[in-house]
Amino acid sequence: MGDTSVKKVDSQFSPKGQMGQKYLAGGIRVSMRLWENEQPAEPLPPAARDYETVGYVIKGRAELHLEGQVLLLNPGDSWLVPRGASHTYKILEAFTAVEATSPPASVHGRDEQDKGRQGEAKA
Repeated sequence: MGDTSVKKVDSQFSPKGQMGQKYLAGGIRVSMRLWENEQPAEPLPPAARDYETVGYVIKGRAELHLEGQVLLLNPGDSWLVPRGASHTYKILEAFTAVEATSPPASVHGRDEQDKGRQGEAKA
């Protein structure tokens, strides 16, 4: 029988990372995080991560600069940043988004590499 553990995370009490992200539920192969009310700012230098990210915009707008492309992210949009892809984000309006990373970004300090907003959705 596989893993039968059940987890519930109340985001009101979630730990925060150095970039402002809230850590939500996470397992062995995937984890979630929340970027809440991120304010407009210039993008940080592009970075590449050793995990894959998918995200969903709840509110606000941002640009995802990904391998020479610029994608506008609006409420209801979802996106993918492949593992190892050079990317950064530029927040255009107060931005809230949920992301899932695989493997979990929070393990072994992956989330805090190159300290800064481009960790993923500070998107």
